[in-house]
Formats: sequence, C-alpha cells, structure tokens
Amino acid sequence: MDTLVEICLEDVGGAAAAAAAGADALEVCAGLADGGTTPTLGFVRHCAAAGPGLEVRVLVRARPGDFVHSPAEVDVMVADIEAVREALAGSARLGFVVGTLTPDGDVDAAVVRRLVAASGDAPVTFHKAFDSVPDKPSALAQLADLGVSRVLTSGGPGPALDHLPALADLVRRGGEDVRIAVGGGVRPANAARVVAETGAREVHLRAPGTVVPAGSSAGYDDGRRSVTSAEVVAEVMSALGR
Repeated sequence: MDTLVEICLEDVGGAAAAAAAGADALEVCAGLADGGTTPTLGFVRHCAAAGPGLEVRVLVRARPGDFVHSPAEVDVMVADIEAVREALAGSARLGFVVGTLTPDGDVDAAVVRRLVAASGDAPVTFHKAFDSVPDKPSALAQLADLGVSRVLTSGGPGPALDHLPALADLVRRGGEDVRIAVGGGVRPANAARVVAETGAREVHLRAPGTVVPAGSSAGYDDGRRSVTSAEVVAEVMSALGR
C-alpha cells in the first residue's frame, strides 16, 4: 500500500501547489512559526477549493504555547470545528487535528471526547502534543477508545529520525484502529528511510520554498516569505515511489 503524504501549510496558493505535485492530504494551519494555530475560515475554504479531492485536515488550536487548555479555550475550539463543518458541509473531505493535555502531560480525555463529538463524522487526528505524553502506548490505546483515528508524532522530542524504533512500535500498536502519521524533520532525503524503518502508512511535512520579492522593501521587512514548494512535494513523492 502506498504511503500517504500530507503537506502542512499556511500560504495562499500552497494547496494548489501540493495538489499539483501529487500530495494526498493537507493540514491547514495558521501561525506555523508558533507551532500552528487555527486558520481562518476563509483560508480553509480556499484550500478546499484549490485542492479538490484531497482530504483537508484543519488544525484546531486556540493559541500557541502549551497544550493545557482552559474551559474558555475549549469552547472556542468547539465553535471553530462547528463553524468549519457548517461552512464546508458536503464540499470537502474534512478532518480535524486537535491535541490537549492535562497539567501532568497526559491526554485530557474529557476535552478530547468533546472535540471528537463536535467533529461529527469527520476523522480526528491527535497532533504532536502526543510527543510530550510520558506513556505513549497507553495514550494510543486511550485515544482509540476516544474515537481518534490518527496520531501525528515524531515518537518523542526532536526529529522522527531519533525515534524510529519507537515509531515502529507505535505503528504496530495502532494497527488499523489508529493510523500513525510520522512527522518532524521528514524530508525528501530521508522519507524512504522513515517509511522503511517504521512501517508508517503516512508521512507529514512542510515543503517550504522561499519567495524573494523583486525590488526594494517598503521598510516593514525584507519581503521574504515561506511558501509551499511543488518541487519539494514532488521530490518526496518520488522518494516514496509515488
């Protein structure tokens, strides 16, 4: 079975670039420099229209920082899920990406249960907050019981390449119930190794390129920005034999 490729992005135009290069799914975000936050509804609509046929997985995270969320922040995240579902009903293959922990660093089951319920029939991913959980095998089983169908993880702190045996164990444990998506430092040069040594059925990465504007800056900044590179996506696809 082919390993699926998900591209994480926050740039207008990135969804079209990822789709043209053969990606299978998008994680739609804002604020990636801060670890990712909930994107605007307008941007989610744009990505769904620009990447028809791709699964559009929307990050739902009320703020940067830690993953211990207040009741008010949880209310906001539930409202964001409901707004996206209403706005894109029937027009996209939607999924949601969430992650919330207790002060002790364990999965906050009550909050996850509420976010899964708000997502309805849309599949739910638990994001890289999972990397901070001390007992990952137990947490994986707990997330399966809570209705989470996918976990995005590096297997621990730092890049995935530092945790390949642990990731292989999680892939085995997740089986058909919870799909493990490996993310964290996945690049064209190492994607095949990551898949071969973990058995991962899905990889997750940014595919960054840099835009350098012509002409002089107005003084606010130098105008450079990161965008999704179709060339990098194509290199990953090729590395995986896709």
